[in-house]
Amino acid sequence: MPLSEELKARIAAEFPKYPEKRAVLLTALHFIQAECGGWVPPDTVPDLATLLGILPIDVEEVVSFYPMYHSDPVGKWHLQICTNLPCCVAGARGLAQALEERLDILSGEITPDGLFSIGESECLGSCGTAPVLQVNNEPFVENLKPADLPALLERLRARAAASGSNGSNGSNGSNGSGGGR
Repeated sequence: MPLSEELKARIAAEFPKYPEKRAVLLTALHFIQAECGGWVPPDTVPDLATLLGILPIDVEEVVSFYPMYHSDPVGKWHLQICTNLPCCVAGARGLAQALEERLDILSGEITPDGLFSIGESECLGSCGTAPVLQVNNEPFVENLKPADLPALLERLRARAAASGSNGSNGSNGSNGSGGGR
């Protein structure tokens, strides 16, 4: 799906705020993810690159580098576990395993209802409060233990129900995997 005319206009409206068009890239990627269900579909990249006067590889490099951007569909609640050394020493691997078992999916997968996906982040920059998990782009959940997961997941389910969400983040709720156990 190419960028909609409305989205192109919204991105172009950001140009006066920056010294050059390419500086709008991060903001534009947030706009795209919001419109596309939490991820940046590959067919939006050429349109965005043209709009910003950069190469498609410039867009792809940013999407692949930052953990807040996703090149694959994600669930309504994308649970990113920091798996850098300090978090692993503090128990991140056990936390990731407990999350996979509780949701019956593996990292990189989406639950069949589209509500949750799990991802690993190289570093979320909160080593002093490890292990750390980030839900979408919300503030970190710090000092997390496997015993904390049921309450966290229930809060997220309740938020989805309150918003009338069926779980899908605007996407089809699946990336061809899920229920990976």
